[in-house]
Order: sequence, then structure tokens, then C-alpha cells
Amino acid sequence: MKKYILFPLAILILNNSYAQKADKKINRFADFSAAIGQSQGSLAASYVHNWKIGKKKKWEVGIGARFTTYIGTKTDFITAPARLARTSTTPFLIFFAGQKTENHDTLTVQRPLVNMLNLSANVGYNFNNKWSAGFNIDVIGFSFGRKSSAILTSNGLTRIEPTAKVAPFNILLTGDHDRGSLNSEFFVRYRLKDHWSIRALYQFIFVEYKTSTINQAAPDGTINDRFRNKANTFGMGISYHF
Repeated sequence: MKKYILFPLAILILNNSYAQKADKKINRFADFSAAIGQSQGSLAASYVHNWKIGKKKKWEVGIGARFTTYIGTKTDFITAPARLARTSTTPFLIFFAGQKTENHDTLTVQRPLVNMLNLSANVGYNFNNKWSAGFNIDVIGFSFGRKSSAILTSNGLTRIEPTAKVAPFNILLTGDHDRGSLNSEFFVRYRLKDHWSIRALYQFIFVEYKTSTINQAAPDGTINDRFRNKANTFGMGISYHF
């Protein structure tokens, strides 16, 4: 009789021990967040699987999937292609390149609404059991959303675009080389309990619309139909850890 009692008890203890060790190596969570800026904002839901690395398991890196909804009112979208928007297009160094403002046309979208589903890359650091910080960024995915009327302004002249539409394909290519709509965040997180945490975040989000009936005639003789809004917003999030 003792054998029949002790054997399942041993299995239970071993399973619990394995689960605790596994928990120290991974951080899986679902997250919901909201961010707001001037005349625009976003809601996001994501699932993240991070692996804890390093001798003390302070660092964690991983991948995730994120669905973001962006909404704005009478929002300005500026000429998107890097060759037109920046003085240098060298990857990574483009972050420090100047703006070619003489090439910037403005597409004012009256009622932008963009839904983006992207895979994300995630990095975090755990200061202790309660506090951590991190960064995440969308890498690739697709977008869909509301078509909207818009006004294209070029050299002081305005034209009406009746059906500006969301750029459908998203990919991270560094800086203004990026295409489509991408979400990224810096955050600080506080662990409330075993399964719940809250975080404060700074969001940098790219959103792209395309014209349908009119285009920008660029100074280099090319035609452009892509326009981008870059929003800096602040928000809060809540996470459930599995």
C-alpha cells in the first residue's frame, strides 16, 4: 500500500520541481496595452515567449505575435521612401541622416484606422523579482484598415485623394527603409503577483497609407504613392504570465 501511495507522490514532486526549473528558463505572457498621443492612439494585444539567458538568467530574449489597432484624426503622413526622405540611405546609419524636407509632401488622412498583425522581437532585463525593463519591435506582418479621404499638399498646392488606403505589407528594414506599419516599445514592468504585472511604456509606431488616384511627382523624376506617419506616444499595459 505504501508503494502505491509513495510512487504517485514522487511523480508529483518531480513534475513540480521540473516545472519550477522550466519557469526559471522561460517567460511566457499575454499582454494588453493602450497608448495615446496628439490626435492619435493605439490599442495592442500580444503573446510573447522569451527565453531567459545568462548565468543569473537576468536577460531574456524571444519572439511574439502582436495585433495593434491605430486610430487618428486628420493625421499628417509624410513622404515615406528613404531615397526621398533622407540625405543618406545607408542601413542603420540612416537613423542619423538628415531630412530632405524639400522632398516632403504631406498626405493629411482624415480618419486613419490601421489594424496590423506582426511578428515581434523582444529583449528584456530583470533587475529583481519585481522590476524589469525591455524593448520590443515588430519585424514582419500585414495590415488592413479603413480607406479614407485625404488631402495631398505639395509646394503649397493641394489635391483631393478620395480613397487613401492602408499599405498591406509590413517589414522591418531599419529606419525609413521600413515598409508598412510597425509598432515598437520601450517599457518598465512591475510584477504584482505570480501571474500579473503592469508596465509603463513609450511607443514609437510607424503607420503607412498609400494614395489611389493621385501621386507625388518627386524632384528626381520618380512617382511616389507611399506616405508615413511616425507617432511618439505613451501608455500603460497589463500582462498575464503563464
